[in-house]
Amino acid sequence: MHVTSERLLDDGVVEREFTLGELPGILWTPASASAPVPLILLGPPPLGLREVYPRLAARARRSAADGFATATIELPGRGDRPRLPATEQALADLRGAMAAGEPVGDEIIDALILPLVDKAVPEWQAALDALLALPEIGGPVGYSGGVISIGTRLAVVEPRVSAAVLFAGSFIPRAVLEEARRVTIPLHVLLQWDDEGNDRQAALDLFDAFGSPEKTLHANMGGHTGVPQFAGDAAAQFLTRHLT
Repeated sequence: MHVTSERLLDDGVVEREFTLGELPGILWTPASASAPVPLILLGPPPLGLREVYPRLAARARRSAADGFATATIELPGRGDRPRLPATEQALADLRGAMAAGEPVGDEIIDALILPLVDKAVPEWQAALDALLALPEIGGPVGYSGGVISIGTRLAVVEPRVSAAVLFAGSFIPRAVLEEARRVTIPLHVLLQWDDEGNDRQAALDLFDAFGSPEKTLHANMGGHTGVPQFAGDAAAQFLTRHLT
């Protein structure tokens, strides 16, 4: 891990941009911590870190106030990373189908989501290796965010993730629905009931499929970016309960 910049934010949070090979990311840690702290992996939406930085930084500051370090990485094909031609074509097909008012078929969803999951999850694991090697981070580890298929796969294959907040709102391949049955860690799922472009029933089916003995669905009225403050507070309380 190579730190490319470091600054102290006005609320006592240290923000470090880093690269891991060619993979960019950001790490936030509470400057006041006197012992190694738990870590939350912030799953970004597939818009590029620069685009969603304000949202991620706000969540990181809240987590630092709760005593956690947080980190995020750029998703494959996003930001300044090389584009993935097959994924770009699937995205164009998705937009075309939605503009025409046609149903989005499984082939488009698979082509859009599964390559992203297959590439992003090993990158998250490599980042986790590097982050847990830092003296100020001690675990346990939680995951918070989307793409929900990435969070689902990570919950299945990465034993160091002990709890997850998953943001519904992205398309879900049938293969991920099957993987969900193997998830056993505590889950807190956020669903915006009126999320434009989101298949609400698919999100409900995924929640039903999760094999976790402890799983909570927190559904609220409103669109994709309209998560109310109290819903974010409940998600933060969930992570505090399971990571401390």
